[in-house]
Amino acid sequence: MSIILILIIVATVLFSYTGFNDVSFFRKYEFHIGSIRAGEQIRMFSCGFLHADIGHLFFNMFALFMFAPVVIDHFGSTSFLLIYLGSLVFGSLLTLTMHKNEYSYRAIGASGAVTGILYSAILINPNMSLYLFFIPIPIPAYLFGIGYLLYSIYGMKAKRDNIGHTAHFGGAIGGYLITLLKEPAMLEYNTTMVLLLAIPIVILFVMSKTGKL
Repeated sequence: MSIILILIIVATVLFSYTGFNDVSFFRKYEFHIGSIRAGEQIRMFSCGFLHADIGHLFFNMFALFMFAPVVIDHFGSTSFLLIYLGSLVFGSLLTLTMHKNEYSYRAIGASGAVTGILYSAILINPNMSLYLFFIPIPIPAYLFGIGYLLYSIYGMKAKRDNIGHTAHFGGAIGGYLITLLKEPAMLEYNTTMVLLLAIPIVILFVMSKTGKL
């Protein structure tokens, strides 16, 4: 296993665990529009290492553990790190853009970065399948990826938690674009998957423009 992947998981677990037990630490490093607009840009990065609870942390790290090796084997550890951190930044930028006037808006989670890795992995290996705990048969990874983002739309509309659902989309866009920039030939030999993975992203922006979020 890549040492970089291990370091990311360990750092995220330790940072999140500290946040679970120290409210002031959690508040200091979470994504918060008012604080970011006041100059605390570090929150746009640090929020990706905080989580709402054990379940949230486990789901993100499990998804990262499942899909990161595909990206690492194809591009190498350095490019994997670039895609991971780039997706994290894209997620924060999209969140800041969409909620810039909501000064009390808060969010946390590695979901944006993980979704970027998920999208990158699916572009690299569109035929892979995975097993989920509650589904006894393998499902195509691209269906999981699309479903994950559609669930995020629901989370954005419901606004019932402190999870960075908007960041899922920014992360997906980041992973999607960085991967295609690194290997533009995918546009030719993997056209169908490139278009399929764009569907939830297009739905998000249509809903945003029509005021349905």
